[in-house]
Amino acid sequence: MERNHHEDQCNEIEALDSIYCGELEVLATEPLHRFKLPIATTEYDQEVETEGLSCKLVFSYTEKYPDTAPLVEIEDPENFRDGYEEGLLEHVQQTIQENIGIEMIFSLVSSAQEWLNCKYDELKNEAENEKEEAKRLLEEEERKKFEGTRVTVESFMVWKTGFERDMGITERKEKILGETRKLTGKELFLLDNTLNESDLKFLMDAGEPIESVRIDESLFQNIEDLELDSDDDDDEDYVPNEK
Repeated sequence: MERNHHEDQCNEIEALDSIYCGELEVLATEPLHRFKLPIATTEYDQEVETEGLSCKLVFSYTEKYPDTAPLVEIEDPENFRDGYEEGLLEHVQQTIQENIGIEMIFSLVSSAQEWLNCKYDELKNEAENEKEEAKRLLEEEERKKFEGTRVTVESFMVWKTGFERDMGITERKEKILGETRKLTGKELFLLDNTLNESDLKFLMDAGEPIESVRIDESLFQNIEDLELDSDDDDDEDYVPNEK
């Protein structure tokens, strides 16, 4: 007995309307049925439309369906990434080939729903991985702030020299060193020209003629035997007498 494809199609439409409780939207009945059903992941919120995945599957019966494949389209995809529509249609076509000869719309919708859930799970895992990576990078940056730059003796000395120069410490050190260094006889002589006048000035101020100055030569007879503290060794211009 020849199969009545039209009757099989009408019976399936009636069953689908009962299963999906008003979600089935019939678009045409003549010459053949054309209708659509929505599918969405559980996270999808129709009001917010920022979470989950959603679309509508549009089915068109062919004359000899279910012995031939129905036509399938996708409408109103929400939050789909590039390639999702093509991937979903390819997945539905594979399911069609597995069910040729039997009413298959329920199987196609269930299979498409499962594919959608798997894709959204992948998106959630990807988002979680990105979140964890961002957290790891942030923690690493914070750790670097506390670790600072590793210091070697060489890098510390370079920093210390520059710091002391910028703060004027080097200049103050050089000034203090210059003030505390023991001056040589020549430096003292050049620094204070009053030493040129020596004791003669005091004699002249007292009104004594230079010719009246008497020198006791005995005071200098044994001068070489005296142990005197001398700064001659510190004087860079000092030249010892050769005997």
